[in-house]
Amino acid sequence: MKSINELLKLKGERPIYSVGPDDTVFAAVTKMVEMNVGAVLVTVDGNICGILTERDYLRFVAEQGRTARTTPVRELMTHKVIYVTPECGLDEVAAIMTEKRIRHIPVLEGADLKGIVSIGDVVKQISRDQRVQINYLQEYIADTYPGPGPIEGEGE
Repeated sequence: MKSINELLKLKGERPIYSVGPDDTVFAAVTKMVEMNVGAVLVTVDGNICGILTERDYLRFVAEQGRTARTTPVRELMTHKVIYVTPECGLDEVAAIMTEKRIRHIPVLEGADLKGIVSIGDVVKQISRDQRVQINYLQEYIADTYPGPGPIEGEGE
């Protein structure tokens, strides 16, 4: 099974979008829509202090009835950011994301941000890996299985 580091390499270098805690929720959501991403990291001087996701915004609209144009991101963001390291296996990351009910997770190596992956990225790669393994096993079986032998009692 592939690690998150291998998944990041397969995805290629992509920009990681961030906003500041004092930016408005409206500006952050506008950036998410423009960049077609489901989450942005909230940073101060390059350090992660939170994450803002589509789900955070939907809860904000549904529950609080406040305006996104004047509310700062810090009032809405998730402050405790769950992250993984590049060595984590895909199964482990999928389990963490499922248990914590999160759809986006940053990848940190020490203090260095290596990327961010979505549950979709992880599930697609697990599926690809399983397809490769199934194809390999089918080819192996087809090449090594001699087929049915003679039926007992025939040809005697």
